[in-house]
Amino acid sequence: MPHRKTTGTTDGVLLVDKPVGVSSHDVVSTARRALHESRIGHGGTLDPFATGLLVLLVGRATRLLPHLSGEPKVYEATIRFGAETDTEDHVGSVTAEAPLPTREALLAALPSFVGTFSQVPPAYSAKRVDGERAYALARRGETVDLAPVTIQVHRWEVLALRSAADRRIAEADVRITCGGGTYIRSLARDLARAVGSAAHLTALRRTQSGPFRVEDAVTLESLREVSKPTDVPSPTTPMMTLTLLPPLAALPEHPVQPLAAEEIAKIVRGIDIPARVEGNWGALTNAASGALVALAERRADRWQPRVVMHEA
Repeated sequence: MPHRKTTGTTDGVLLVDKPVGVSSHDVVSTARRALHESRIGHGGTLDPFATGLLVLLVGRATRLLPHLSGEPKVYEATIRFGAETDTEDHVGSVTAEAPLPTREALLAALPSFVGTFSQVPPAYSAKRVDGERAYALARRGETVDLAPVTIQVHRWEVLALRSAADRRIAEADVRITCGGGTYIRSLARDLARAVGSAAHLTALRRTQSGPFRVEDAVTLESLREVSKPTDVPSPTTPMMTLTLLPPLAALPEHPVQPLAAEEIAKIVRGIDIPARVEGNWGALTNAASGALVALAERRADRWQPRVVMHEA
């Protein structure tokens, strides 16, 4: 049956639930076709084997990417103990094997992985080494020596533990709340090593990034349907609509100051205006429509526009 596709404005935030087996770049490409908009950026990639929330900024909202609120991030993962792989997930080759951990040892070790500490990223990661992606070096069989990075883990929740015949833990389902830049694959690796075992991930799903939740995301299939060529509209054909969140949704932590028309005219030309709300940064909106006009930085008692969403 023919469909009519509508997308409305193409400035805003699009939440997508990425399925397994596709890259984050594939999702962005599909969104570009669906929205007929080349300016699309993401707020953090997911590995092809992972699923869950991708936050895309669309159109002029891409200007907000450096200021996007992306923490905390929440992941649900399945850890399989007994073997470590070169990719630290189930698609890699086994590089080490070790005994399964006991339940008591595993639960006792978890508090050591909460807080701020150092983590060595996986060799198969997008980290750059001498200008090249680490995963490209690893795929060529080259040794990848990545420097530790500081990460923050806020919380572990054990959702399920599955035991082997000897009652040792074969798999664990966990929920991890953490800061940006945390590799869940490497957390599983280090947790297993701490209890004398080895591990890799068999599943990973991002359920939250900052204020955004996967429950509010559209499926990739929905994006693909919208991106198909438009057929002749029919009054008996269901309409498919893709709705974006407004750009202001990307700035939930910033105070909002509504602007009158004369203030908007100044801000879009780069002229500062008086600050009437507290904060080092402020989201300046159109008092009449509520639309985001600019993100501004405080200078004394005035707002200096840093990201302007409208042309002068």
